[in-house]
Amino acid sequence: MGDTTERETGSRFMPKFDDKGLLTAVVVHHETRAVLMVGFMDQVALDATRETGLAHFHSRSRGKLWQKGETSGHVLRVQSILVDCDQDALVLSCIPAGPTCHTGVPSCFYRVLDDGALQPVKS
Repeated sequence: MGDTTERETGSRFMPKFDDKGLLTAVVVHHETRAVLMVGFMDQVALDATRETGLAHFHSRSRGKLWQKGETSGHVLRVQSILVDCDQDALVLSCIPAGPTCHTGVPSCFYRVLDDGALQPVKS
């Protein structure tokens, strides 16, 4: 089986990182399925996440590994990891230990684009 066929239809985990060594990771709430945040993972972050059960990401601005909640305590406990068809994006199903967004709200997606302006999402 070729790499493409194996990656797309096989059972072997073969993450496909981009030219910067990253892949996209979308975080959803394990119970509500609400989108909480989007981050980027390199191999180190992916390995740390799998080893600890806590979500780790690659900080593009700082150029280093960071564990979500390492300073706030608002960690993301990973329950499962979904892998897309060509293995270049992940969905982390997590239980958050507090707000996910650095602004203090549950989700980083708290605004909606409405007629060209950002409005708060109505619950």
